[in-house]
Amino acid sequence: MKKKELEILLQKVPSFDSPIPHLEQYLTSADIAADIIFTAHQLGDIENKIVLDLGCGTGIFSVGSCLTGAKKVVGIDIDKNSIGTARDYAEKNNYEIIFKVQDVRDVEIKCDTVIMNPPFGAQKGNRNADRNFIEKGFEIASVLYSLHLSKTVPFVNQLVSSLGGNIDYSKDYIFPIRWMFEFHSKKVVNYDVTLLRIITES
Repeated sequence: MKKKELEILLQKVPSFDSPIPHLEQYLTSADIAADIIFTAHQLGDIENKIVLDLGCGTGIFSVGSCLTGAKKVVGIDIDKNSIGTARDYAEKNNYEIIFKVQDVRDVEIKCDTVIMNPPFGAQKGNRNADRNFIEKGFEIASVLYSLHLSKTVPFVNQLVSSLGGNIDYSKDYIFPIRWMFEFHSKKVVNYDVTLLRIITES
Protein backbone atom coordinates (compact mmCIF):
# COMPACT_ATOMS: atom_id res chain seq x y z
CA MET A 1 0.00 0.00 0.00
CA LYS A 2 1.29 3.45 -0.90
CA LYS A 3 1.46 6.13 1.76
CA LYS A 4 -1.10 8.33 0.00
CA GLU A 5 -3.56 5.42 -0.16
CA LEU A 6 -3.07 4.84 3.56
CA GLU A 7 -3.64 8.53 4.29
CA ILE A 8 -6.93 8.51 2.36
CA LEU A 9 -8.15 5.53 4.37
CA LEU A 10 -7.07 7.09 7.68
CA GLN A 11 -8.99 10.26 6.86
CA LYS A 12 -12.14 8.20 7.38
CA VAL A 13 -11.33 7.33 11.01
CA PRO A 14 -13.86 9.22 13.15
CA SER A 15 -12.91 11.99 15.56
CA PHE A 16 -13.92 12.24 19.21
CA ASP A 17 -17.63 12.61 19.94
CA SER A 18 -17.14 14.24 23.34
CA PRO A 19 -13.46 15.06 23.84
CA ILE A 20 -12.26 15.39 27.43
CA PRO A 21 -9.95 18.41 27.97
CA HIS A 22 -7.65 16.95 30.63
CA LEU A 23 -6.99 13.88 28.48
CA GLU A 24 -5.81 16.15 25.64
CA GLN A 25 -7.77 14.19 23.06
CA TYR A 26 -6.47 15.81 19.91
CA LEU A 27 -6.82 13.63 16.82
CA THR A 28 -3.57 12.99 14.99
CA SER A 29 -4.09 14.21 11.42
CA ALA A 30 -4.29 11.52 8.74
CA ASP A 31 -1.18 12.75 6.91
CA ILE A 32 0.98 12.59 10.06
CA ALA A 33 -0.49 9.25 11.15
CA ALA A 34 0.07 7.77 7.68
CA ASP A 35 3.66 8.96 7.62
CA ILE A 36 4.37 7.48 11.07
CA ILE A 37 2.76 4.15 10.18
CA PHE A 38 4.53 4.07 6.81
CA THR A 39 7.88 4.79 8.50
CA ALA A 40 7.33 2.05 11.10
CA HIS A 41 6.36 -0.39 8.35
CA GLN A 42 9.44 0.42 6.28
CA LEU A 43 11.65 -0.16 9.32
CA GLY A 44 10.13 -3.60 9.83
CA ASP A 45 8.18 -2.80 12.98
CA ILE A 46 4.60 -3.51 11.84
CA GLU A 47 4.23 -6.31 9.30
CA ASN A 48 3.68 -9.65 11.09
CA LYS A 49 4.25 -7.91 14.43
CA ILE A 50 2.10 -7.48 17.53
CA VAL A 51 1.39 -3.75 17.67
CA LEU A 52 -0.04 -1.89 20.66
CA ASP A 53 -1.60 1.57 20.27
CA LEU A 54 -1.34 3.19 23.72
CA GLY A 55 -3.82 6.00 24.35
CA CYS A 56 -5.42 5.00 21.07
CA GLY A 57 -8.31 7.48 21.12
CA THR A 58 -10.55 6.59 18.19
CA GLY A 59 -7.91 4.27 16.76
CA ILE A 60 -6.10 5.96 13.89
CA PHE A 61 -2.75 4.23 14.61
CA SER A 62 -4.56 0.95 15.27
CA VAL A 63 -6.31 1.10 11.90
CA GLY A 64 -3.09 2.08 10.15
CA SER A 65 -1.22 -0.85 11.71
CA CYS A 66 -3.99 -3.25 10.73
CA LEU A 67 -3.97 -1.99 7.14
CA THR A 68 -0.20 -2.43 6.82
CA GLY A 69 -0.02 -6.06 7.85
CA ALA A 70 0.31 -6.27 11.64
CA LYS A 71 -0.21 -9.80 12.98
CA LYS A 72 -2.24 -8.47 15.92
CA VAL A 73 -3.33 -4.96 16.90
CA VAL A 74 -4.51 -3.85 20.32
CA GLY A 75 -5.74 -0.32 21.05
CA ILE A 76 -5.95 0.84 24.66
CA ASP A 77 -7.48 4.02 26.06
CA ILE A 78 -8.86 5.11 29.42
CA ASP A 79 -11.89 6.79 27.79
CA LYS A 80 -14.74 4.33 27.19
CA ASN A 81 -16.45 6.66 24.70
CA SER A 82 -13.37 6.79 22.49
CA ILE A 83 -13.01 3.03 22.67
CA GLY A 84 -16.67 2.65 21.74
CA THR A 85 -16.18 4.84 18.68
CA ALA A 86 -13.01 2.98 17.69
CA ARG A 87 -14.61 -0.43 18.16
CA ASP A 88 -17.71 0.49 16.16
CA TYR A 89 -15.62 1.81 13.28
CA ALA A 90 -13.37 -1.27 13.24
CA GLU A 91 -16.32 -3.66 13.27
CA LYS A 92 -18.07 -1.72 10.51
CA ASN A 93 -15.00 -2.05 8.29
CA ASN A 94 -14.04 -5.59 9.30
CA TYR A 95 -10.73 -4.50 10.82
CA GLU A 96 -9.47 -7.15 13.22
CA ILE A 97 -8.45 -4.91 16.11
CA ILE A 98 -8.89 -5.50 19.84
CA PHE A 99 -9.89 -2.38 21.76
CA LYS A 100 -9.77 -2.22 25.55
CA VAL A 101 -10.72 0.41 28.15
CA GLN A 102 -7.74 0.56 30.48
CA ASP A 103 -5.37 2.95 32.21
CA VAL A 104 -2.02 2.85 30.45
CA ARG A 105 -0.30 2.19 33.79
CA ASP A 106 -2.22 -1.09 34.16
CA VAL A 107 -1.35 -2.54 30.75
CA GLU A 108 0.44 -5.90 30.90
CA ILE A 109 0.17 -7.04 27.26
CA LYS A 110 3.54 -7.85 25.73
CA CYS A 111 4.06 -6.73 22.14
CA ASP A 112 6.71 -6.08 19.52
CA THR A 113 5.92 -2.44 18.80
CA VAL A 114 4.15 0.40 20.59
CA ILE A 115 2.88 3.34 18.54
CA MET A 116 1.53 6.27 20.53
CA ASN A 117 0.77 9.95 20.68
CA PRO A 118 0.82 10.49 24.45
CA PRO A 119 -0.65 13.63 26.05
CA PHE A 120 1.66 16.60 25.54
CA GLY A 121 1.21 17.69 29.17
CA ALA A 122 -0.38 21.01 28.26
CA GLN A 123 -3.02 20.67 30.98
CA LYS A 124 -1.83 21.13 34.58
CA GLY A 125 -3.41 17.88 35.71
CA ASN A 126 -1.62 16.03 32.96
CA ARG A 127 1.99 17.02 33.55
CA ASN A 128 4.42 14.16 33.03
CA ALA A 129 1.68 11.99 31.49
CA ASP A 130 4.03 11.21 28.62
CA ARG A 131 6.48 9.76 31.16
CA ASN A 132 3.91 7.13 32.17
CA PHE A 133 3.48 6.15 28.53
CA ILE A 134 7.20 5.81 27.87
CA GLU A 135 7.85 3.85 31.06
CA LYS A 136 5.03 1.45 30.20
CA GLY A 137 6.39 1.10 26.67
CA PHE A 138 9.73 -0.02 28.09
CA GLU A 139 7.95 -2.70 30.11
CA ILE A 140 6.02 -4.24 27.24
CA ALA A 141 7.79 -3.64 23.89
CA SER A 142 11.17 -3.60 22.20
CA VAL A 143 10.42 -0.63 19.92
CA LEU A 144 8.38 2.51 20.60
CA TYR A 145 7.17 5.17 18.19
CA SER A 146 6.20 8.18 20.27
CA LEU A 147 5.15 11.72 19.36
CA HIS A 148 6.22 14.64 21.60
CA LEU A 149 6.39 18.41 21.65
CA SER A 150 9.76 19.20 20.10
CA LYS A 151 10.75 21.40 23.04
CA THR A 152 10.42 18.40 25.39
CA VAL A 153 12.68 16.07 23.38
CA PRO A 154 15.75 16.74 25.60
CA PHE A 155 13.71 15.62 28.62
CA VAL A 156 12.47 12.54 26.76
CA ASN A 157 16.02 11.74 25.70
CA GLN A 158 17.19 11.88 29.32
CA LEU A 159 14.32 9.64 30.40
CA VAL A 160 15.03 7.11 27.65
CA SER A 161 18.72 7.02 28.59
CA SER A 162 17.88 6.56 32.27
CA LEU A 163 15.72 3.57 31.35
CA GLY A 164 18.53 1.97 29.36
CA GLY A 165 17.19 2.66 25.88
CA ASN A 166 18.18 4.83 22.96
CA ILE A 167 16.60 6.97 20.25
CA ASP A 168 17.77 5.93 16.79
CA TYR A 169 15.39 7.92 14.58
CA SER A 170 13.47 11.19 14.79
CA LYS A 171 11.32 13.27 12.48
CA ASP A 172 9.70 16.67 12.95
CA TYR A 173 6.12 17.60 12.09
CA ILE A 174 3.79 20.57 12.37
CA PHE A 175 0.86 19.30 14.44
CA PRO A 176 -2.37 21.31 14.03
CA ILE A 177 -4.77 21.47 16.97
CA ARG A 178 -8.15 22.79 15.95
CA TRP A 179 -10.61 24.64 18.17
CA MET A 180 -12.33 22.08 20.37
CA PHE A 181 -12.87 23.58 23.81
CA GLU A 182 -14.13 26.89 25.16
CA PHE A 183 -10.70 27.83 26.50
CA HIS A 184 -9.24 27.66 22.98
CA SER A 185 -8.84 31.17 21.58
CA LYS A 186 -7.91 30.34 17.97
CA LYS A 187 -9.42 28.15 15.27
CA VAL A 188 -6.12 26.35 14.71
CA VAL A 189 -2.82 26.39 16.59
CA ASN A 190 0.21 24.64 15.11
CA TYR A 191 2.70 22.92 17.37
CA ASP A 192 6.20 21.69 16.60
CA VAL A 193 6.28 17.98 17.40
CA THR A 194 8.85 15.25 16.96
CA LEU A 195 8.41 11.55 16.34
CA LEU A 196 10.94 9.41 18.18
CA ARG A 197 11.78 5.78 17.46
CA ILE A 198 12.93 4.41 20.77
CA ILE A 199 14.79 1.12 21.20
CA THR A 200 14.04 -0.12 24.70
CA GLU A 201 16.85 -2.67 24.90
CA SER A 202 20.35 -1.22 24.83
